[in-house]
Order: sequence, then C-alpha cells, then structure tokens
Amino acid sequence: MGVPGKGLIDGLKVTAKTLGRRSVTEQYPDVQPELPPRSRGVIALMEENCTSCMLCARECPSWCIYIDSHAETAPSVGEQARERSRNVLDRFAIDFSLCMYCGICIEACPFDALFWSPEFEYAETELRNLTHEKDRLRDWMWTVPAPQPIDPGATVTAVEGEA
Repeated sequence: MGVPGKGLIDGLKVTAKTLGRRSVTEQYPDVQPELPPRSRGVIALMEENCTSCMLCARECPSWCIYIDSHAETAPSVGEQARERSRNVLDRFAIDFSLCMYCGICIEACPFDALFWSPEFEYAETELRNLTHEKDRLRDWMWTVPAPQPIDPGATVTAVEGEA
C-alpha cells in the first residue's frame, strides 16, 4: 500500500520545478509562428483541374462544399467523330464556418484540384463571409507549398497496369 499524500507531494514537486521558469509567449501579430510543413490552414482550389465530378462534395462529412456546373458539348473533330460533352464549373464554394478541416475532400479528389494551404489568417467579422467562392479559393493556390520529395530510403512499389 502506498504512502498517503504521496501524489500531493509529487504534484507540489512539479509545481516547484516550474515556478522559477519564465513563460514563453509568442507575440503573434508581430512575430509570425513557425508552422510545421504539413499544417492545415485553408483549402485551395486549382480550377483548371476540377471536372465537377462532385466527389469532394459527396465525401464531405459536414456538407460544406457547394458545386454548380453545366454541360457543354464540344463540336466533333472529324467526319465520323461524335460530339463530346464536358462539365463546366459555374460555382465552387467552401463554407469554412462548417468545415472540420478533416481533409477528406482533398483525398477524394482524383484530379488533384484541392490542396492544403498553410495560411490560417482568414478570420471574418461576419459568418456569411466565411463562405469562400472559387475566385477566393484560387487565390490561396499561390500559398500551397511544393510537394515534399520522396524519402530516398523508401521502397517504390509498381502501380498495377504500369511496367
């Protein structure tokens, strides 16, 4: 059986050790924090890669992605070629007041249209301004860091269908 009050004494020892140390406070607006390389800030959109497939909106658990598109038909190229239709993105918006920053939309996108940007300073005074439309999401693309190089010690596996 343990000594009564031992836990209290151990707690007081920890308090006594840290009592003499100065606290370290980051002066945030004046000094920008050092962010880890894979920090999650805001989601950026590369509009050229988006095919309006709606996979990101369907996979989003908080339903904060809104996509509107329409189909356009491209004229046939040759005599026997048929007309092709493609989706044109009209609206792509993310409501960051609902977003959980889980990253499922980025993982679900098969066309690499969504990326994490480390920018975190996008606070607004009104809630409705946290819905970022495609123009604003495109502006975040310049803050997306380059992908990290592959670790030289990693083993490369062949993808099925490639030689």
